[in-house]
Amino acid sequence: MLKMKHVSEIYDMKVFTDAGDYFGDVEEAIVTMSRIFGWKVKATKNSFLNKVLGNAKGVIVPQQLVKAIGDIMIISQAAVPSYSSSEKEEE
Repeated sequence: MLKMKHVSEIYDMKVFTDAGDYFGDVEEAIVTMSRIFGWKVKATKNSFLNKVLGNAKGVIVPQQLVKAIGDIMIISQAAVPSYSSSEKEEE
C-alpha cells in the first residue's frame, strides 16, 4: 500500500545512506512545476556531510537518488561526495 506524506512532514527528517551512514537532515524540498526535483540536506553535527564538507552548509540530493521515505529518508550511496581521510588531513 502506498502511503502519502505532505512535503512539510519531511522537513527536519533524518537522512541515511543505503549503507547505513547518517547523512544529515532535510532542510527543504526543491519543487519544479508540480514535481519534487530534489531535497536540500543540511550538514548537522556528527553527520557524514559535516565530516566531508567541513564549512559547507549542505548538499542537494536529486529525487532520483531517494530510495525510500518513511520515518527516515534513505538515499543511494551515489549521492555521497567522494572522500578519503588522506585528502582531509592534507588540508
